[in-house]
Amino acid sequence: MTQNTIRLGVAGLGRAFSLMLPTFLADTRIELVAACDPRQAARFQFQKDFSANVYETIDGLANDPAVDAIYIASPHQFHAEQTRVAARHGKHVLVEKPMALSLAECDQMIAACEEAGVHLIVGHCHSFDSPYLLARSLIGSGDFGKVRMIQALNYTDFLFRPRRPEELMTDEGGGVVFSQAAHQVDVVRLLAGSRVTRVRAVLGSWDPSRPTEGAYSGILWFGDNSFATLTYSGYAHFDSDEWTNWIGEMGNNKDPESYGAARRKLLTLQTPEEEARLKAASTYGGPDYKPPSSGASNGVLPLHQHFGPIIVTCDRADIRPLPSGVLVYADDVRHHHPLSAPEVPRFEVIDELVNAVLNGVPPLHDGSWARATLEVCLALLVSGREQRDVDMSAQG
Repeated sequence: MTQNTIRLGVAGLGRAFSLMLPTFLADTRIELVAACDPRQAARFQFQKDFSANVYETIDGLANDPAVDAIYIASPHQFHAEQTRVAARHGKHVLVEKPMALSLAECDQMIAACEEAGVHLIVGHCHSFDSPYLLARSLIGSGDFGKVRMIQALNYTDFLFRPRRPEELMTDEGGGVVFSQAAHQVDVVRLLAGSRVTRVRAVLGSWDPSRPTEGAYSGILWFGDNSFATLTYSGYAHFDSDEWTNWIGEMGNNKDPESYGAARRKLLTLQTPEEEARLKAASTYGGPDYKPPSSGASNGVLPLHQHFGPIIVTCDRADIRPLPSGVLVYADDVRHHHPLSAPEVPRFEVIDELVNAVLNGVPPLHDGSWARATLEVCLALLVSGREQRDVDMSAQG
């Protein structure tokens, strides 16, 4: 390992990797040296793009002596076992959200990394995003008093994007709670600054052709008597990016005239197999795959990424993270705390990875942190199904 560079292997060359690829290409602290994926086309593409070693399974990747850390970007159900394999071979782990599908799997992942003496970081989650980190800093200053209430909303087309069959099966890690509440809960926990004590939720599963949760609303109570309300809908009608001046989740300008595109595309498909093939075709190495752009459009960098409108109510202000920074609505003045557009998207993930692996700084988004987020997500499912409050027992 060179002093300023992490030699990274990638497990899973799907959508999660495609979203992180612009970061890896732009951040000189990362060198992509190896990957594994069951798809031959994806392996060929990676080998061609990076002159790197490729493997069909995690075992080959974890055995590669050129790899310092492994980014696990495979489907949710593989996270636990692949983390254990990576740790067994002395590799640091950056694993996508959700960390796993059960708390028992989380415990196994944490134990494996602790026993091997390697770092475990979970992300990308949107709680890495600079606007939320800045909002957290402003709250932590104490200038605005105590956090009392948080409201988080997001309306997207998530459920109507092309999916593999298991992505529409909750027990296999499908639906919006595992994939999207992981973001929203993470952000709210970061801003609240207190442990979750109780959860109550209702779930929406309203389309028989997409037989999993497409929406939820929940209330989280925290140990300091503050609370948060969370609402998410992935049913492809209203788009809450309208409330962020049509800046999309990835920080780019969004065309409101593209309304309905996700549903229209699905109407052209006849079977689940066709839908899975459509998703695979546009994924890394597929025939319709488009390499990421340089980031800037007409010389203008994208703004910061986000996860829908969020307002934090404190004693003396409402605080609103935005793609451009943070707005503070205080007692006597409204003030915008701007953030410069990031030259490297999701650089915050690499900051945390490098600080842990190269500098020995304990990461914020470690296994215990992500386990606590998963516990809340699982509680949302239990509460919605059983129509009751769920007390939290193992929050970090």
